[in-house]
Amino acid sequence: MDVSVKRWSMIRPAQDTPKERQWISNLDVEALSKTLVQFYPMAGRLGRDENGRLEILCNAEGVLWIEAETTSAMDDLDGFTPCSKLRKLVPTADYSGDISSYPLIMAQATTLKCGGVCLGIATHCTLADGTTTFHFINSWSEMARGLPQISMPPLINRTLLQARVPPIPRFHHLECDLPPSLNTSTSLGPNNHKPSTISIFKIT
Repeated sequence: MDVSVKRWSMIRPAQDTPKERQWISNLDVEALSKTLVQFYPMAGRLGRDENGRLEILCNAEGVLWIEAETTSAMDDLDGFTPCSKLRKLVPTADYSGDISSYPLIMAQATTLKCGGVCLGIATHCTLADGTTTFHFINSWSEMARGLPQISMPPLINRTLLQARVPPIPRFHHLECDLPPSLNTSTSLGPNNHKPSTISIFKIT
């Protein structure tokens, strides 16, 4: 499959977004830009804090948008059965530079010979899991359909994952208790012997 890139651009959020750090067709493009306002970490870049820990820099650098075309038709894709040629429909990044230059989301709209369009999306594994990625794509499609707002805005609150110093457990964890001590002469002390009864049973 031959795929030639016609144009690429960096799509940034349509409005100003918070500048912060967190740890760890024209209609389509416009909808993507509007969606990035709510999902603003996805328009950011990777970085490292003063301790070298990986974090997401929410700096509105944008999502890589690629428009491409191919000489293949929909019938040539074998029902989108996973194979190496389908990888050409998904954008790839040049990871030879500094991590702060990598877009965290890349989207490629490829026009097929038959007139169909394939949208390939790649997300950085540090940014989101599959559920979050589908949430982003569904929200993007809502904006592309002309809905006034996203039906389920993302919850971007990292304090839910933040460890407390020192840790403060909220309830008693039985699995963390020490096992009960055995009543041995050592545990009872030299002057605290308990009487013992020994019985022998004969099983017939």
